[in-house]
Amino acid sequence: EDEITLFERDMKEFWIQFKISYSTEQINQTSALRDLCKETIEALSEKWSQKLKEEDLMIDKIQEYNSEILQQSKYVAEKEEQLTEIKSKLNEEEEQQKNLTDSIQELKEELRKKMEIKSSENEAAKEKVERVSKIKTLFKERLGLEMRRIHDEQLQFIFRHIDHKDPDKPYVFTLSINEQGDYEVTSCTPPLDCIAELQLKLRETNNFSAFVANIRKAFTALSYK
Repeated sequence: EDEITLFERDMKEFWIQFKISYSTEQINQTSALRDLCKETIEALSEKWSQKLKEEDLMIDKIQEYNSEILQQSKYVAEKEEQLTEIKSKLNEEEEQQKNLTDSIQELKEELRKKMEIKSSENEAAKEKVERVSKIKTLFKERLGLEMRRIHDEQLQFIFRHIDHKDPDKPYVFTLSINEQGDYEVTSCTPPLDCIAELQLKLRETNNFSAFVANIRKAFTALSYK
């Protein structure tokens, strides 16, 4: 019995020691595992906390970018509106420029036509002056007639070579246009009885050359009396 009791006692102590040893090892392993888990959780927490902070910063950055994009969009919209206004004004100015160019071209064309008409009129006036000059020269050389413009826009006609006794003796009459636009003999030296009749015929026929020729004939007839 003593041996059995001793054996049982030894076995009991062995199990007690074994349990103590096992429990301590388990506790150490559990504690180590717990510490590892704790460290892992803390590391993960720190990592995710940092990640969340980065995400918050990213969100803030995105919101900032969105705000900048919105501002840029407003700026671009304003500039596009201004550009549209500028284009509209340019189109209006181009239209005004076109109208102005057309008006200038029309004025140039009108001026060209007027200049052509004026040139034609000047040419006609020049030809008329030349004809009058030739007639005047002819009258002076062949008929002894000299014409002068005197006061009050009157024309004075001086005939010579009428009196065969005195070729240089002047026979003069003065002609004007009255308020009614008719020819009017204002003076005649020497006087002619037929001057009123000749003046009336001139007004009726408007044949000035015949009028001058008839007055010369009348002066010539008077010189023989």
